[in-house]
Amino acid sequence: MGKQEDNAKRLRYIRALERFHIGMVNYLSKVDDITKEKYDKKVLNSKKLLDRCEKIQLYKGEYASLESLITKIISEVDKENDIEEIKKDILYQSNQLQKSINNRKYKKDKHQNSKFNDWE
Repeated sequence: MGKQEDNAKRLRYIRALERFHIGMVNYLSKVDDITKEKYDKKVLNSKKLLDRCEKIQLYKGEYASLESLITKIISEVDKENDIEEIKKDILYQSNQLQKSINNRKYKKDKHQNSKFNDWE
């Protein structure tokens, strides 16, 4: 199998993970009358789309964290936890993941004097 095929499979898997994650976060944050049964049904329906993609080993930290978060979301289906506790935990972990991704993406350099030295 070629390198391009591996990259295409990896991208397809990452996009499926991101789609699953975004769908679940939007569902948990926007739907008012969530029940455990509705949550389980949503997870299982979203999981069907995820199962279509071949699982690929992810090495980058943010993607590995995303994969572990999704594994946790799916594992909550089997447990008998309170839906509000599940919602709080998943939204918190999702927020932490987004914060870590944003910390790597954006560097605030407004306090670095070297950027403005050529203005003087």
